[in-house]
Amino acid sequence: MSFEKEIQKRRTFGIISHPDAGKTTLTEKLLLFGGAIQEAGAVKNNKIKKSATSDFMEIERQRGISVATSVLAFIYKDKKINILDTPGHKDFAEDTFRTLTAVDSVIVVIDVAKGVEEQTEKLVEVCRMRKIPIIVFINKLDREGKDAFDLLDEVEQKLGLSVTPLSFPIGMGYDFKGIYNIYEKNINLFSGDSKKNIEETIAFDDVQNSELENVIGEKAAQTLRDDLELVNGVYPEFSKEKYLSSEQQPVFFGSALNNFGVRELLDCFIEIAPSPRPKKAEEREVIANEKQFSGFVFKIHANMDPKHRDRLAFIKIVSGTFERNKPYLHVRNKKKLKFSSPNAFFAEKKEIVDISYPGDIVGLHDTGHFKIGDTLTEGEELHYKGIPSFSPEHFRYINNADPMKSKPLHKGIDQLMDEGVAQLFTLEMNGRKIIGTVGALQFEVIQYRLEHEYGAKCTYENFPVFKACWVDPSDKNNDEFKEFKRVKQKFLAKDKSGKLVFLADSQFSLQMTQQKYPSVKLHFTSEFE
Repeated sequence: MSFEKEIQKRRTFGIISHPDAGKTTLTEKLLLFGGAIQEAGAVKNNKIKKSATSDFMEIERQRGISVATSVLAFIYKDKKINILDTPGHKDFAEDTFRTLTAVDSVIVVIDVAKGVEEQTEKLVEVCRMRKIPIIVFINKLDREGKDAFDLLDEVEQKLGLSVTPLSFPIGMGYDFKGIYNIYEKNINLFSGDSKKNIEETIAFDDVQNSELENVIGEKAAQTLRDDLELVNGVYPEFSKEKYLSSEQQPVFFGSALNNFGVRELLDCFIEIAPSPRPKKAEEREVIANEKQFSGFVFKIHANMDPKHRDRLAFIKIVSGTFERNKPYLHVRNKKKLKFSSPNAFFAEKKEIVDISYPGDIVGLHDTGHFKIGDTLTEGEELHYKGIPSFSPEHFRYINNADPMKSKPLHKGIDQLMDEGVAQLFTLEMNGRKIIGTVGALQFEVIQYRLEHEYGAKCTYENFPVFKACWVDPSDKNNDEFKEFKRVKQKFLAKDKSGKLVFLADSQFSLQMTQQKYPSVKLHFTSEFE
């Protein structure tokens, strides 16, 4: 198959939502349709001790939340679909923000009862900023929830989207009869049987047809006609161009747990979603069908297999083809590297691939060469943008709880920081190590993983810091900068890549510092122009 056709076949997208909106369940059902798994792991059912396919870290199985982003791939109707299932929990938001740099479109999952929640707002804002095409999936229709029109209004107002429904529910909760698919003009009746892999649909071009009463009953038929009339009157007609340019967002309704409404979503998705899109590097914009290979690391995962101390760097291929055993330039280290066993993924199952195309995610075994944001190319010096570190919100000193294990502790901390689980700051004054995280739950994850993956134990001590700010070093020779360093030396640290960081202990002290030293520029992300 030609290179161009391979690119057109690819669909790489992320699924984002607030915790518990049913994101991991939806991922599983999509895999079910792709024939990638035979039976979904009943996520909620602990009796069977099956956990979701995409949650493969021990701590995720115990907690029932997704901690790291999983990469899953399958073929459906001759399209190669790469899903990045992201953590919904806000303590792991940084992993999700980074994942959004590697996707070409997203599906936002919203719980019918809870509506739009705060974490969803933040993530959608990032998508809007980056003009990533969005499809909205309103989930859990078999439960009592908000009215469909109220939900559509809420999505428009809270998320700032311009929606157009492509399917519409017939009733909800106890009265839930099924879904009318506006996009394909058919009705899918709800049986409530989650074991049925694929529901039957009834073609229905004209909802005015009196046959509708026989199918769903008189009352439901009249309500559906009224609802569809309102949909046609209020919402714009769907335009694929507007969806791709992020000006319009189609909405689907369904129940992922009951495998209902998922096929409609998937069929429409593979038709309208973009194939790999161009990506901006600092030097220029790179287009997928360029012959020269380029890609970037958006995630590093240590110990995917605890029996083998392996680290995998996840690379999103932006242009050209990635071939096994071919030397590529690691731009930051200016070294050529070869990879004898690049992996493609299906949750924790991985297989070696000989060739990968733009849009694909490849896992490369890493012995410590890679950092998040690194670029690999065939020789051109490119630096892909948009994978910053965010200013953490929680800070603690990290101490070694077992002096005999200081080497494994250092190694463990080093690798977990490369993974982007948290950030490490070393105080200039006394060399003490401080860990900064976006959410408090991360400290538990670090402690758990250090003990179970590296055999090292750590304890924490509180460190009262309000914000970490990266210091712009452009004027480091002026007197004001020197004065700032002398006065604030107690609050200065270096991050993992050696950049100077100011740890402000309160909002007030941060404002006073900015007023007193106006020429010292402080930034809340590590990437600044």
